[in-house]
Amino acid sequence: MAALAGLWECYKALGRAVDDVVPGTGIAFPVATDDLSMPHVWSILGALVEPARRGDSMVLGSYLLGETSVTLREAFYGLLAGSSLGLVLAVVFLHVVPLSKGLMPWLVASQTVPLVAIAPMIVIWGGKAGAPPWVAVTGIAAYLAFFPVTINALRGLKSPPKVQLEFMRSVGAGRWQVLGWLRIPAALPFVFAGLRLAATASVVGAIVGELSAGTGRGIGRAILTFAYYYSNGPEKLYAAVLVAAAAGIVFVQSLALIERVALRHRHTR
Repeated sequence: MAALAGLWECYKALGRAVDDVVPGTGIAFPVATDDLSMPHVWSILGALVEPARRGDSMVLGSYLLGETSVTLREAFYGLLAGSSLGLVLAVVFLHVVPLSKGLMPWLVASQTVPLVAIAPMIVIWGGKAGAPPWVAVTGIAAYLAFFPVTINALRGLKSPPKVQLEFMRSVGAGRWQVLGWLRIPAALPFVFAGLRLAATASVVGAIVGELSAGTGRGIGRAILTFAYYYSNGPEKLYAAVLVAAAAGIVFVQSLALIERVALRHRHTR
């Protein structure tokens, strides 16, 4: 973070020194370095301890943390729903190979559709069903979360060596006993790898969903609001993005901590 802040300030200082034009070439800098386009790092950090709105005693940092907690809650619900669906699909695809071959291309295709096109549709469907806006946001987060869990869980379920599978069959283990005693334990590292990807995707989905759902709460709505009033306080938009990024990191690292606890007794090879 210190290195990124240093690069930011060095780029800004260089641009201000040469008026955003590469000397001797006439080529303009890709990003303008004026205070409106690139506020100083200390201005962004300072905005976090200033009032969020005029006449409001709440500082911007506290306001953004409150909005971020709403987004993380929606992302968590989406992660739970998406990962549960992904695990079920992985088990089904493992045992019903024709279904896996038939549906897997469609699952891959579903992830190539731009989220900005899917999000409004989910919001409209949720509204027609009478669901509150946060349900649509959770659905968008789940839409992005289920795919990495499905792919990684299916890979993990197929990971046990053939000799172990043959041994289980030799002692009379049935399909579900093989699944519970051999395949699922072997798949746990793969599942957690998928969950880390899904956690990141669920936060992105929740933020994009808030932009489409009009929930009135969440860091996504805060970013949209500060973008609308950007000229009056550009540092507030950058502060909101900084808090959103930090929250996403904490969310994913919390899952990584759970993974270390859950797999602490596994032997590496």
